[in-house]
Amino acid sequence: MEKGSPALLTDLYEITMAYAFWKEGMAGRKAAFHLFFRKNPFAGGYAVACGLETALDFVSEFRFAPDDLEYLATLKGDDGRRLLGGDFLEALGSLALDVDIDAVPEGTVVFPHEPVLRVTGPIPAAQLLESALINILNFQSLVATKTARVCAAARGDPVLEFGLRRAQGFDGALSASRAAYVGGAAATSNTLAGKLLGIPVAGTHAHSWVLAFDSELEAFEAFVRRLPHDAVLLVDTYGTMEGIENAIRAGRGLRDMGGELRGVRIDSGDLAVLSKAARKRLDEAGFPATKVYASNELDETVIESLKSQGAAIAVWGVGTKLVTAHGQPGLGTVYKLTAVSDPARPGAWLSKLKLSEQVLKVNNPGIQQVRRFREGGEFAGDMIYEAGLGAGMEDARGGPRWVLRDPFDPAVRTTIPTSAAHEDLLTPALRGGRRVRPAPPLAESRERARTQLAGFSEGVRRLANPHVYPVGLESRLYGLREELMLGARAAVGRGR
Repeated sequence: MEKGSPALLTDLYEITMAYAFWKEGMAGRKAAFHLFFRKNPFAGGYAVACGLETALDFVSEFRFAPDDLEYLATLKGDDGRRLLGGDFLEALGSLALDVDIDAVPEGTVVFPHEPVLRVTGPIPAAQLLESALINILNFQSLVATKTARVCAAARGDPVLEFGLRRAQGFDGALSASRAAYVGGAAATSNTLAGKLLGIPVAGTHAHSWVLAFDSELEAFEAFVRRLPHDAVLLVDTYGTMEGIENAIRAGRGLRDMGGELRGVRIDSGDLAVLSKAARKRLDEAGFPATKVYASNELDETVIESLKSQGAAIAVWGVGTKLVTAHGQPGLGTVYKLTAVSDPARPGAWLSKLKLSEQVLKVNNPGIQQVRRFREGGEFAGDMIYEAGLGAGMEDARGGPRWVLRDPFDPAVRTTIPTSAAHEDLLTPALRGGRRVRPAPPLAESRERARTQLAGFSEGVRRLANPHVYPVGLESRLYGLREELMLGARAAVGRGR
């Protein structure tokens, strides 16, 4: 993207819709879009929102360059005629992306159907952002969530992201390194990510280093001699236990030089058995501080199994299955129009709702906010409310309560005392297309993810069959949704 503007990173229908809006005289009419997902990834209990700062950079830098307009002028419809009018292209050339964005801070734990990001502004401009915003947040949120799960399985052991060579293109590799760090990875092997994003970098060596020498011992001795302060030896080129013995010999030589062997890495075989044998032999040889690293197609399921077997692994190198979000090819993020400005009432909004044959695809209307409650030091539930209506309160037995109503099951309600501490998750990020604050350091987003996850019960965080965290609609928004649904179905029945 450094070679040009990012504006054409969109689907064609976004541009043709923007053109049609413009031709209809709707260029100045405002709309509100909400970005959210419908189902937790990896059959888990949560997702970690990531990519938000990347998305804000994209919007802040959005413009149509002259060569973009030249390209768009070449597009033709099925009839062979020019698809987009020259007057529209001229307007695109001077387009100021006058939109407001409210978003959850990066690293926030989020759940299905609650907005992660809200865009309000002129409808053509807001429409043009759809595809890119989904693309950015979908992938990074997946990788951040996968990493959080891997780190949970590692139970506090460092997780190193080793996925550059298996990532989906160089841009995917950078995005994955970024998201993995937010999700909890301690470091990445991707040195470009280290330079551009300030992520700690780490690595060992490859089998090719060993094969380049006449013997494994010679290779190890050369490596520790040249990198005495960063010596982690890959011990399974020929045989793991023989490699451990050679690593010990090289480690003794390193001690004579005043250094210390940092670790040994096992990349094949039965990691549980081999790691325990390696740990035992290292301890016997006087190397209790030398750590056992492991790699080889690891993910949260494999790591959890190895932990249950008592594997003596202290550092986990996770590559392919982390940076490709293995097991969940997409988050299913959507970007839905939920309100438009009312031409008859300046400053007022008309709430919009999309019906569907699938109840899961019926969206929530209005300009939404998410309120997260905490009780007893733990998050207790999230309430989606319509900002124009305000957050309502109902009386229930035992005193006043917030009532969270499941939008898909009228029998399911969660009540929370109004005395519960709470915060609203969507905060101002852009106003008039410009940032309202500098981007926070990536380490700050990483820390937010850590503290957010720590605030949820173990049941919500567990890897398999997690507890369903309560997310519901505030009562008045629930009523608005029902009213719009009934009205839309009645209109369909009348043939409108």
